[in-house]
Amino acid sequence: MSSERLIYLPLGGAGEIGMNAYVYGYGKPDQERLIVVDLGVTFPDMDGSPGVDLILPDITWLAERKDRIEAIFVTHAHEDHVGAIAHTYDQLGAPIYARAFTANIARRKMGEHGHDEEAVRVTGAWPEQVEVGPFKVGFLPMSHSIPESAALIIDSAHGRVIHSGDFKLDETPIVGEPFDPDLWAEVSKDGIKALVCDSTNVFSPNPGRSETSVGPEIEKLVRGHTDGIVVATTFASNVARVKTLADAGARAGRSIVLLGRAMRRMIEASIETGVLKDFPTVVSPEDARSIPRENLMLLVTGSQGERRAASAQLANGKYMGLELKEGDLFLFSSKTIPGNERGVIRIMNQLSEKGVDVVDDSSGLYHVSGHANGPDIARLHDIVNPQIVVPMHGEHRHLREHVKMAESAGRMGVLAVNGMMIDLSGNAPKVAEYIETGRTYLDGSVQIGALDGVVRDRIRMALNGHVLVTLILDEEDEPLGDPWCETMGLPDMGTSKAALVEVLEADISQFLGRADAKTLRDDDKLTEALRRIVRKSGQDEIGKKPEVTVVISRMH
Repeated sequence: MSSERLIYLPLGGAGEIGMNAYVYGYGKPDQERLIVVDLGVTFPDMDGSPGVDLILPDITWLAERKDRIEAIFVTHAHEDHVGAIAHTYDQLGAPIYARAFTANIARRKMGEHGHDEEAVRVTGAWPEQVEVGPFKVGFLPMSHSIPESAALIIDSAHGRVIHSGDFKLDETPIVGEPFDPDLWAEVSKDGIKALVCDSTNVFSPNPGRSETSVGPEIEKLVRGHTDGIVVATTFASNVARVKTLADAGARAGRSIVLLGRAMRRMIEASIETGVLKDFPTVVSPEDARSIPRENLMLLVTGSQGERRAASAQLANGKYMGLELKEGDLFLFSSKTIPGNERGVIRIMNQLSEKGVDVVDDSSGLYHVSGHANGPDIARLHDIVNPQIVVPMHGEHRHLREHVKMAESAGRMGVLAVNGMMIDLSGNAPKVAEYIETGRTYLDGSVQIGALDGVVRDRIRMALNGHVLVTLILDEEDEPLGDPWCETMGLPDMGTSKAALVEVLEADISQFLGRADAKTLRDDDKLTEALRRIVRKSGQDEIGKKPEVTVVISRMH
């Protein structure tokens, strides 16, 4: 029996949707050579991570083994797969491999962060393979909602693993390669050790629909609206949908305007890398102002309610000199990601107040998912027929359902969440060890750990307000003048109908008049006592215990 083992370790994306980061290793235990698959981000929200710009996977375990990392492979250019590449490059430093479109996006990110864009190497599709350490890795084309998505074929001495990446089984995807069941059967025919597989839509009971099915419905909607401007929003990365929308507008005699940096960047990258052909002519926002409203179609960013995106700006007022009015039509050709509902509904209501007709995807006519539904996942299992199914890219409930699906068809399934290292070497997968995993916050230009307390303190200040207490003591350790308080995020008056600041200062003065010399000499004791008093007075006056900072100055 070989002493080498083949391991799989998710650091992000298993037990959550977003922030994908997966590690494969081969070699003797604790000496394995490693490859990383995807390094993505997830997005913050004001409730759980106020003020944070991005959330990255905690790659401490990887960074500590930097000398063992052979390469990083990126399956496709969605932010939850490629977004952390540039942010982690200093810590990992390994060469990055991707297909042309994904590489174009990854290189722009590297350049923006001052890294060498040539660290991202362009790789062709299967049967081309890259040899890195004990692995041979190939990009197997797969349809998804962004061009040039790929599964990875990972070969080692312990057999072949297929890492599905994000996928749907679309044989007519408009942009990008169609799903090719014969090719998948061909690469799987000699036996697949494990299929590590997307679980996002495992609960959806009907087979997924092709991207081509939305085109006629969108065209009917656009053609039927003859009054004002037609606006449509979708994920900028869903280049096929952007093309479908643009084609529908052009056929209805409308000039196409792209609004939002991400929308322009994705279309540019698609044209530069040749994945997008014959896109309708686009006019600039400046030129659009002189075109009659009934001859305009705007394709805009912000399908998830993002506050700074073009959709939100148009809903608020003007954007790039363009303004929406009564009689215009706004189409959401996208699904709202769970957690984003409030932002999307806010924009819909703002548009409604302007008299704009809003059409969403509740009918199912104007959007199809980029992820395989339950029956499609089962179909891929049957084509690949792996020994082991390892669900990924899903919340815990998705992974669990996916394991049940595998086992009901007589295959082994293993529920592996972030930090669970799985040994795939033998005939049955087993947990090799548990790794500490978590999140890293990009806060402004600094990366902070989830346990550093910065975000926790910010949430506490947001919930409870803040009081700054300043106290000056003379050489005898006696208070010099009265202490004073400054408040932030608190009401001016409390229940006693006096100014809150005055009540707090009076309670502190009363305590100082009674305090013994030992307490007054000890900064730590004094700070703790003052904090306790302010929090108790706050509770009595306003029903809240504020966060308290105490500054003590001694005149020596």
